[in-house]
Amino acid sequence: MARYAPPDVAPRARPIPASAGVGLKPEHYTSILEDAAVRPGWVEVHPENYMMAGGPAHGWLTAVREILPLSFHGVGLSLGSADGLDAAHLDRLAGLVDRYQPAEVSEHLSWSRIGGVYLHDLLPLPLNAETLAVMAAAVSRVQDRLRRRILIENPSTYLAPDGGDWPEVAFMAELCRRTGCGWLLDINNVHVSATNHQGDAGAYIDSVPTALVGEIHLAGHAVEHHGHARLLIDDHGSEVSGAVWALYGRFLARAGRVPTLVEWDTRVPAYPVLMQEAARADRILATVSQRNCADAA
Repeated sequence: MARYAPPDVAPRARPIPASAGVGLKPEHYTSILEDAAVRPGWVEVHPENYMMAGGPAHGWLTAVREILPLSFHGVGLSLGSADGLDAAHLDRLAGLVDRYQPAEVSEHLSWSRIGGVYLHDLLPLPLNAETLAVMAAAVSRVQDRLRRRILIENPSTYLAPDGGDWPEVAFMAELCRRTGCGWLLDINNVHVSATNHQGDAGAYIDSVPTALVGEIHLAGHAVEHHGHARLLIDDHGSEVSGAVWALYGRFLARAGRVPTLVEWDTRVPAYPVLMQEAARADRILATVSQRNCADAA
């Protein structure tokens, strides 16, 4: 399997450990810095929130980066846009990557820009050969600009665009093969999309090539009822559901320990509540390690 090999990579922050991390929110800056007894294994931020030259946000992020591994999870590149990449946005991201040297950088299998207008949502793509060519070209350009491999996240979807003829797992695997990128496996997105399209989330999880997955995301979702139909909304605004925890354990049983992020972006909870979710992920990761040790004995 191809792996992206940049010609010249500057020193980076510490690698992300195979433990639970959390999305870093301003509400929790002080708690993470001051409460050494209750810290996540690492943190992740949306780089778009730090694309200004200076200000308090950079002061906080610099302080957190000094004590914890850092990952960037982008939401603004619009990799699947028919208009191509926004060069100015990519330059801003590259400058931020140079400044903080995060251990990982990730983005989404989606588009969000047309005619120079950003739509403020991660919109679905038809999974076909044309989309694969667009995505592969964009991912390769980003990796060349950043001089590093990136991870691509599978989306949550509420409708299936016309023209798609590739299963998502096969599409993601081929994108990784062509570009050398890795896969950010969002297990909540798998559950949301499978429920909305009457798919089989367990079969999806079982078919993901474990060697491609560099990071896992877990999050909560909202449930809407429309008559007899149920629609799941990926809103990152609640605890991780039991179904998602079950899928997480199912994947780790094959993959072993993988760095895992708890995303909670809306209705942001108190710090102890967020850390309870991270602690649950860590307990599952520890169980996997113990099982693997027992199998090897």
